[in-house]
Amino acid sequence: MIVGTRNASAHLFCGSLIDGSGGPIQQRVLVGIKDSIITSIDREYDRKYLPPGTIDWSNCTLLPGLVDCHVHLFMSGTANPAVRSSQLHYTFTEARPIIAGHLSDQIRHGIIALRDGGDYGGHALRFKREGMQGMRSPVLISCAGRAWHASGRYGRLIGRPPEDNLSLAQSIASDAESPDHIKIVNSGINSLTEFGKETRPQFSLQELMKAVKTTEHLGLKAMVHANGRLPVDAAAQAGCHSIEHGYFMGKDNLTLLADRSIYWVPTAYPMKAYTGLAKKGSVEANIALKNLDHQLNQIRLAREFGVPMAIGTDCGSLGVHHGEAFSEEMRLFVEAGCTIPEVVRLATANGAQLIGIEHETGEFKVGMPATFVILKGTPTALFDSLKLPERVYFKGIRLA
Repeated sequence: MIVGTRNASAHLFCGSLIDGSGGPIQQRVLVGIKDSIITSIDREYDRKYLPPGTIDWSNCTLLPGLVDCHVHLFMSGTANPAVRSSQLHYTFTEARPIIAGHLSDQIRHGIIALRDGGDYGGHALRFKREGMQGMRSPVLISCAGRAWHASGRYGRLIGRPPEDNLSLAQSIASDAESPDHIKIVNSGINSLTEFGKETRPQFSLQELMKAVKTTEHLGLKAMVHANGRLPVDAAAQAGCHSIEHGYFMGKDNLTLLADRSIYWVPTAYPMKAYTGLAKKGSVEANIALKNLDHQLNQIRLAREFGVPMAIGTDCGSLGVHHGEAFSEEMRLFVEAGCTIPEVVRLATANGAQLIGIEHETGEFKVGMPATFVILKGTPTALFDSLKLPERVYFKGIRLA
C-alpha cells in the first residue's frame, strides 16, 4: 500500500489498536487514510461492512511508529572484542555503512524515530547532515554530535571535554557542529564489581545551570547522562530536559523529576543483556542482575510518582543490538508494573514529545501522519511480534 502520493486514499482494518494514548486497547478498528494523513478511526466496526478494497488485518495489532530515545548509531551490540575495539577508532568513511546498517535494523523493528546520544567523532550527526547526500531519511533522527564530559572523566567514547580556557556553557555556545540537542555526561558508568557504587558529579551545579541556560538559548534540549544521587540531583536542579540512565538516583530524585516534569530514560535492558554475556555465577553477572532489579524498582516508583518516562535502549552497548533490543526494553517496563497500553505510550507519544516531533509521529489519531506498525496476532503477543513486524509504514509509505 502506498498512500503518500497526492489524492491517494485507503482503508485498513485491524483486530486491535494500541493508539499510544495510554488508554484501553481498541478492537475491530477501521482506519481511513488520505494523502498520507489519518482521516478517520472507527472502533468496534462490523467486519461485514468493510468498504471495498479495505486492507484486512483483522488478525493483527496496529500501533504507532516506535521511538528509541537513547541510541548510539556508530556502535553495534556485538560481543566480538576485535569488532568493538575497531569501532572505537572508525573514520567517518568507515562508520558510514555501519550507521546505515543500524538504521535499517531499527526500521525493520518498527522504530521510525531515534535520539542519538553522541559519538567521539560526531559521525552520526555528520551522517544525517551529509551521508545521505540530500536524500530524506525515512527515519526521524535527532543527533547530539559529540557529547560533553569533564576533562579526565568518563565520556571519551561519546564526546569530548570543554575547550581549553572555556567553560562548559561557553564551549556549547561556540560549538560549530550545530547538533540537534546537547548531551552532557555528569557521572561515570555503573560498576559491575561493586553494587550501588556512585561517582561524583562531573560538573558543578552552577556549571550545569549555565550550560542548560545556554542550551535553551540555542533552542535545544539538554539530555544528561547521570547515575547516582548527587549527579542526578545536580542535573535536575539545573533544569535539564532528561535524565539518561539514572541508576541509583533514589526516591528524592524521582520526586524531583516528577515535580519538575523532567523526563527519565532508564535504559534497563543493557544490564539484562550483560547478565547473558558474563560468565554464569561471576561477580559481574551477579552485580548486573542486582543493578537491573534495583532499576526496575525505581521504574515502579517513577510510575507511582508520575515521573514522565520514555523508552531508550542504549543500543550499541555490549549485547544491546539495534532494533531488536527495543521490545526487550518494553518488556522490562511491563515487568516493572506498566500495562501494555502504558508502555506503548512511553514508546511512542512520550518519546515523540521528548524529542520534539509530536506533530510528525506519536499518538495514532485523526490528523496525524499515517506512521504505524502492523504486528501479527493479539496484543498479548506484542513483544514477540515486535521481533519481526508484519509491516512498517512511515507517512503512508511502506518501509518494511
